[in-house]
Amino acid sequence: MTQGPKTDIPSYEELLARPFFFCGIGGSGMLPLAQILKARGAQVAGSDRGFDQGLTPEKFAALERQGFELHPQDGSGMTGADQILVASAAVEDTIPEVVRAKELGCLTLSRAELNSILFNTSGAGIGIAGTSGKSTVTGMLGWIMHAAGREPTVMNGAVMKNFVTEDRPFASSIVGGRSIYVSEVDESDGSIALYRPAVGVLLNVSLDHKSMEELRQLFGDFLGRSRIAAINADDAEALHLLPRANEAITFGIEQELAQIGIVPGSIAEGPTKQAALVIDRHEGSEHPLRLAMPGRHNLSNALAAIAGAAAAGVPVGAAVDALAGFTGLARRFDITGISASGITVIDDFGHNPEKCAATLRTLKAHEGRVLAFFQPHGYGPLRQMGAELAETFARELGDADTVLLCDPVYYGGTTDRSEGSERIVRLIEHAGGSAEYIPARNAVADRLVNLARPGDRIVVMGARDDTLTKFARDLLERL
Repeated sequence: MTQGPKTDIPSYEELLARPFFFCGIGGSGMLPLAQILKARGAQVAGSDRGFDQGLTPEKFAALERQGFELHPQDGSGMTGADQILVASAAVEDTIPEVVRAKELGCLTLSRAELNSILFNTSGAGIGIAGTSGKSTVTGMLGWIMHAAGREPTVMNGAVMKNFVTEDRPFASSIVGGRSIYVSEVDESDGSIALYRPAVGVLLNVSLDHKSMEELRQLFGDFLGRSRIAAINADDAEALHLLPRANEAITFGIEQELAQIGIVPGSIAEGPTKQAALVIDRHEGSEHPLRLAMPGRHNLSNALAAIAGAAAAGVPVGAAVDALAGFTGLARRFDITGISASGITVIDDFGHNPEKCAATLRTLKAHEGRVLAFFQPHGYGPLRQMGAELAETFARELGDADTVLLCDPVYYGGTTDRSEGSERIVRLIEHAGGSAEYIPARNAVADRLVNLARPGDRIVVMGARDDTLTKFARDLLERL
């Protein structure tokens, strides 16, 4: 259901004067918001199931060093009616913090509601929308704006390597001024409807959490609310929504009418980097791009960031130059390492058909067998897109490659768990692919160690679970 704005939300200044409590503070969408609020002077505390269970202890230790007060997820951190509880829209009403907030009469905001307030009260909000690539383009655009001296505030769902420091190892946000706020905006829960962008970037429109009809409506409305839009002309669905934009800049690799594109024949690809000649057809200028990320999808992401920056007033040449220094995101085709025997382990956020296809195509563009371990990010999403996921794995991988699936992520609750990964394995095999269902993740690691041989690439794929990074590291050590 599409979210509508609450009517009882205080002003920006009144909000920052009150203490915040984040339920699930370690989550990829919650942590950067908590960091932004704290840097702007708010009092911020939180709880997290991962903290209680001893998962990713380095993350919570870093938060405590930064001055965040952490509590068990038992409601004990909610102590006064003036507190604002921030919780994911997916959090159930039975969670102790939610129960306690209702008892105290606290204002409760979803992650998206809070982010949209920060976004809409900035001088200019730059929103990145689309089914795939949002985090990467947000990171690229944030880096371009930073390099251009625009002092952006950036809210991202992934750690941006360029901004990692010893003090802030989980840099999924940048806290600059209030004039520019760069953020990915999410269509999966309908919260994209809350944002009023100065610049709206639309990357692609494909099946994920919602039907195509719903997505066309949400993304079309998003373009209609944007003062100026940057639209991917290579994506037929995105291009179809072009008439909804008030003003637009188009970008694309293949589409020759795109205002920002690539000179045909100029792309040079490698396993870990690429180069191309970017053309600004509006000015007739060409600019050499160097990108420390492989894959055609990342070249498209770079064009999206360049177009978004151009819409915000940054010259194309300056944006292209800045991207030469962009070092990427954690868990986005993130090479964990190469074993002594020549087996490469890659940590990747791929979790929907389009993201998985982009990663697998990047791998298959170069020699070596692929062993793909996929951990579904929930039972609900697996039901929604399982058939398309199976088709993607079967289509993109070859006869020598293998897919391994464990059970989906499950943190408790009332979700229907009657159908899981075993169904996807059957569908992959039915489509001609090779797949194995191994319920327990530790058993998957054992199987991968036994299967792997020199020259193989093992890719660890999945979302909503930071421990997958540790899984990839531990696997590399065993290899």
